[in-house]
Amino acid sequence: MLVVNRFRLPEGASEDVFRADLTLAHETLAAQRGYLAGEIGRNLDDPSLWVLTTRWESVGAYRRALSTYDVKLSAVPTLSRALDEPSAYEVVGPSSVLNVQQARVT
Repeated sequence: MLVVNRFRLPEGASEDVFRADLTLAHETLAAQRGYLAGEIGRNLDDPSLWVLTTRWESVGAYRRALSTYDVKLSAVPTLSRALDEPSAYEVVGPSSVLNVQQARVT
């Protein structure tokens, strides 16, 4: 599964501080079981837009990672600044059987 968290850095906010916060969040997530890969990016046209993408073995692995103490302490404060939009995606390959097209209730 793929997670896309987008952020808009408020005008006047320190880019260096935000980048350090985002790096810490990514490193903390990367240390969790089920993490496969991830990266931080910044928009080419609008430098105030940033993204953290991560790949996970499963939605369960991602949700379990979010509930760990380390993630709650070091990553959630930064993740909570993400734009308010859906962030979890299933990866679609040529022969993928897709999930049903409705919101999941948890």
